[in-house]
Amino acid sequence: MPDSAPASQPASRPAESQPLASWEPPKSTARQKERDAMVRTIRRYGLADQRILDVMAAVPRHEFVDARLAGSAYDDCPLPIGHGQTISQPYIVAEMTRLLELKSDSRVLEIGTGSGYQAAVLAHLTPHVYTIEIINELADSAAERLKRLGYDVVKVRHGDGYYGWPEDVDFDAIIVTAAAGQIPPPLLKQLAPGGRMVIPIGAPFSIQSLVLVKKDSDGRLSAQRLMAVQFVPFVRKTKS
Repeated sequence: MPDSAPASQPASRPAESQPLASWEPPKSTARQKERDAMVRTIRRYGLADQRILDVMAAVPRHEFVDARLAGSAYDDCPLPIGHGQTISQPYIVAEMTRLLELKSDSRVLEIGTGSGYQAAVLAHLTPHVYTIEIINELADSAAERLKRLGYDVVKVRHGDGYYGWPEDVDFDAIIVTAAAGQIPPPLLKQLAPGGRMVIPIGAPFSIQSLVLVKKDSDGRLSAQRLMAVQFVPFVRKTKS
């Protein structure tokens, strides 16, 4: 579960994603039996959305972990990715993705790119994926990895996730992959009417709550605590 980031790059209007008709998610058959076994584990938790299960079966998680941990890539557990960050437990990735209720034309913002795995999962559901990472080395490596694996539609930015993607205020979905003490107000502003946000809320290095935030068509907000989780802390840029 990666962390977020201060906007160290100047804000500029992102280029639009490729047209839907031209975007085909990459296909990988490497270690497919292990991915299928991972999906069976996810299903045993009660997640029955076949569309999400198919995506989890398609994304090569072993490409998003260090080579020395590749043997554990399809275990249902988080794994370290360096800089005090982790790649999230597959079940949690699947459940948070399901909660977003993405459509093929949804615009989704991820706070905390980490290895890029969650962004790759999202890209199988919509080509309009924006992701922000506070740790420059992780942002750079995730961008390179996503491009190498064929996820060219994902837009990666190094910056402070607290502020979201400031030049955009109409994301249909926002997913935060680090635990914050409270929901960052800029993210609430950037959530479109009818949008959904999934975010872990709670103290660092403790049990937190996974919270689903909804904004109705009139802009009214509601929040629901769903389950206990444990994420790495939401990192902010320190003032020099």
